[in-house]
Amino acid sequence: MSAYVLVLYYSRHGATRELARRIARAVEASGLPARLRTVPSLQGNDEAEVAGGDLICSLADLAECAGLALGSPTRFGTMAAPLKAFLETTSPLWLQGALIDKPAAVFTSSQSAHGGQEATLLSMILPLLHHGMALIGLPYDQAALMHSRDGGSPYGAGHIGERPRLTPSEADLADALGQRLARWCRQAPAATREAQ
Repeated sequence: MSAYVLVLYYSRHGATRELARRIARAVEASGLPARLRTVPSLQGNDEAEVAGGDLICSLADLAECAGLALGSPTRFGTMAAPLKAFLETTSPLWLQGALIDKPAAVFTSSQSAHGGQEATLLSMILPLLHHGMALIGLPYDQAALMHSRDGGSPYGAGHIGERPRLTPSEADLADALGQRLARWCRQAPAATREAQ
């Protein structure tokens, strides 16, 4: 099976999905396939809206990826419950060490500038660290980090606003995150081990 980057997200109103798709395009433009996956709603009545045409993630999708971009809207400064519920099913992968040394990045969206983006990004980073993944952020050579009043931080890409349309600086940061993740996936020790 060829290496791919898993872009896994939950999105209720489409903004996080738009970021996921932008990151996936940047990964593919960098020469690696991207696999877009989502998680089901816990409410059970809006799964078609949540999925937005993307397939529901399986543990095999996660176990077999070369790297991961993980995204969620903010929910009171933490990741959304459906994404957390999925991550809580990944103990078998933790027991196998299946994700150790694989690069990972995070992204989020909120309706307001004070919606808890950095806290949400950090909440997604914690389980990835427990899995032994290598976290990729956004360095300050990205001009949009210094000048943007939109979403995005050193912790990951972001979007602010009720509408899913990304601003130019949000799109630039999503592109940069996807490109960095793809580059690190090609260099990662996990990829080297699997090639041997």
